[in-house]
Amino acid sequence: MKHYGHGLVLGGFSPPHAGHHHLVRTARERCERLTVLVCGISAESLPLADRVAWMREIHPDALVVGAADDSPGGLRDAVRERVDAVFVAEPYGEPYGEPYGESYGDELGRRFGAEAVSVDPDRIRFPVSGAAVRADLAGSWDFLEPPVRAALTRRVVVLGAESTGTTTMALALADHYRRRGGVWARTRCVPEYGREYRDLKLAELRAERPGATRSDVTFRSSDFPVIARRQAELEEEAARDGSPVLVCDTDAFAATIWHERYTGIASAETGEVASHGRQHLWLLTDHRGVEFENVEGTALRDGEYLRPWMTARFLTQLAHSGRRTAVLSGPHEERLAAAVAAVDALLAEGRHLADPLPERR
Repeated sequence: MKHYGHGLVLGGFSPPHAGHHHLVRTARERCERLTVLVCGISAESLPLADRVAWMREIHPDALVVGAADDSPGGLRDAVRERVDAVFVAEPYGEPYGEPYGESYGDELGRRFGAEAVSVDPDRIRFPVSGAAVRADLAGSWDFLEPPVRAALTRRVVVLGAESTGTTTMALALADHYRRRGGVWARTRCVPEYGREYRDLKLAELRAERPGATRSDVTFRSSDFPVIARRQAELEEEAARDGSPVLVCDTDAFAATIWHERYTGIASAETGEVASHGRQHLWLLTDHRGVEFENVEGTALRDGEYLRPWMTARFLTQLAHSGRRTAVLSGPHEERLAAAVAAVDALLAEGRHLADPLPERR
């Protein structure tokens, strides 16, 4: 098998899938050095910067660079070192959504003055294409790597005032999608980190006061950014290995409201964490019709009386920030049905993954 000094793999990777990764790994094995050129139009539905970041994480032993075809210089300035071989997966590829009239490999070979090497052109090893992924994300889910899954997962947050059934709803919603089987069986539910954090504070408090209960735990303003950041980390971890939908029992945005509830003021630091979230739908559990429960001293003494305020505050801030919201009211069965309908509507819209724009030739 012939080996080369400097190899090149070029593509849109919109999004990158198992076939792309097989191509890159094959090229890396046959070259001393490998450049992966991620190209396209800067305004595509999957940002060029994201595709470059994904490929760098998945292929750390290759030099991954990006080139927007609508930028000065474009592809011509992206790879300046001499190329000995260009590796392609399709004899008549469509890296920009527009098929070449002749061999894709021959075209690239002429562009870079290199030998063209075809790898699994009939997609026997990995029967997948970028068009197939864009058309059926769930059906192609197993061909995607963790960072790509994390970016394409539809994230649903269940949030609400104290003792309004948020955890019960989050668990039930995740279970509903797991029961669909197939790729959906891996649907994850991210737990509320604030509870774990409260238990850690309780353990510290009981070291001084053995009889302390959860209702004796107090929160400082500085606690909330810590909770928000860890909640976001747990969400990212779960999104990397779950199904196309992720259920979250609260999120960093909810932490901003809880900060107001405890301190009476907003937290700029917590809000900054929430501003970087990648959620798509918020399900607000209405306090009305839900009996307030204080199980083993977990509830706050004023929680029952602040529930109407918190529900209203959630609604106001969700609307103000433009977050897509559905309010869950009535008995549990009705709430779950409304939640499923809202999530199904979100999933039906897909990611709006448009085909890559044509190359400017």
